[in-house]
Amino acid sequence: MTDQHRNRSTEAFFGRRKGKPLRALQATHLETVLPVLRLSLDSPAPNDIKALFSHPVDRVRLEIGFGGGEHLIHRAVESPAMGFIGVEPFVNSMAKLVGHIEEKGARNIRLHDDDATQVLDWLPDASIDQIDLLYPDPWPKRKHWKRRFVSAVNLDRFARVLKPGGTFCFASDIDGYVNWTLSFCRDHAAFEWTADNASDWLTPYPGWPSTRYEAKARREGRKSAYLTFRRL
Repeated sequence: MTDQHRNRSTEAFFGRRKGKPLRALQATHLETVLPVLRLSLDSPAPNDIKALFSHPVDRVRLEIGFGGGEHLIHRAVESPAMGFIGVEPFVNSMAKLVGHIEEKGARNIRLHDDDATQVLDWLPDASIDQIDLLYPDPWPKRKHWKRRFVSAVNLDRFARVLKPGGTFCFASDIDGYVNWTLSFCRDHAAFEWTADNASDWLTPYPGWPSTRYEAKARREGRKSAYLTFRRL
């Protein structure tokens, strides 16, 4: 981590770590399955990040804050030749995804159950094909805006690990955070917004599986934006 990066004590991009008590099977999955899939950040990352996966993959995609895991497991089953790294510090969400992985038999997923910046700083340069940040916590109060994951520092991290031509995909139903992200990416020399017209950012990504959070947002009258930025 370079000197311009904030120290670990100030980089708290997520809130609580645990919710209601886990069911017995969920707890068992976390004890037996998660250790097998968890990244070992104490060791250097392999030069070829595709070596993290137990079978050959041709591309690697990183999802930060996967929530209940609906999107991540959908993409992993949809694209078995792609490797997925999922990051989620919330224990209950991790338990849900691990249950999905066991149910679907997906083995093209690796996991990290702490801060995503740890993974970003561990990954080799130009090793990731796509980064997904989907419906992140908007931290709506001004005093908490510094905790929003999109920042100049984290875009530097994205730029380092993304391959040239790789993509950063951001979805949100909070207009203020959408505009925030557009502003930061506009001001960052490594990224360009790929939209040509309004339908490009109002239309969900190809093969998009609607999540429970997105359905709730629509019921409450909020529209979503789907932004794609290319790594130059």
